Amino acid sequence: MADKRTHSDYFVTMTESRSEGKAVLRQSADAAGLAALIGRAARADKGPAPVERWNPQFCGDLDMEIRADGTWYYLGTPIGRPALVQLFSSVLRKDEDGRTYLVTPVERVGIRVEDAPFVAVEMNVSGHGEDQVMTFRTNVGDVVEAGPDHPLRFVVEPETGGLKPYLLVRGRLEALLGRPVMYELVEHGEEIGIDGRMMFAVRSHGTVFPVMPAGDLKKLSA
Repeated sequence: MADKRTHSDYFVTMTESRSEGKAVLRQSADAAGLAALIGRAARADKGPAPVERWNPQFCGDLDMEIRADGTWYYLGTPIGRPALVQLFSSVLRKDEDGRTYLVTPVERVGIRVEDAPFVAVEMNVSGHGEDQVMTFRTNVGDVVEAGPDHPLRFVVEPETGGLKPYLLVRGRLEALLGRPVMYELVEHGEEIGIDGRMMFAVRSHGTVFPVMPAGDLKKLSA
């Protein structure tokens, strides 16, 4: 069912129930509501909300977009407050339909995502060989260790031949590795035999993540 509310109706305010300890996103028609939301943004430091457990009604699409570089836009204007972006990211969910939503216990609104909703901006590597662990930090403050529950995947763009690495952060939400992070990751790669084929791959938490066939890498390096 189409949503008849205007985008200006979606200025939101975050209130917290003492009894349930849950944040509820409510409509507010004025800029004061947005300022109140920003003031409460510190709660994003407590981690993402349990959006996978909520099944609210779909309330239409919001004129909000996450660009490929991780910048959030509202009504065509960049959201310049990191605290507000962190707050929105804490109630983000990607559903089986492939669409991404802001979700609260009482409503679900659709937003646009140009590529991945997050960008990995920093990584740390500890240990060696099978004990190696790759830890990533996203632009919205998530800290994620790559492994069985947070796999890395690598996509070759047909148009450019460029490599795009992604890390599963939570649910179905991924982070695109920023270019400097990708270069750092490749430095820790090695040739590993997988199913009878030599692959250039990386390891983390005992899991091997193939990047590309070793022969293809040598062609790119030539």
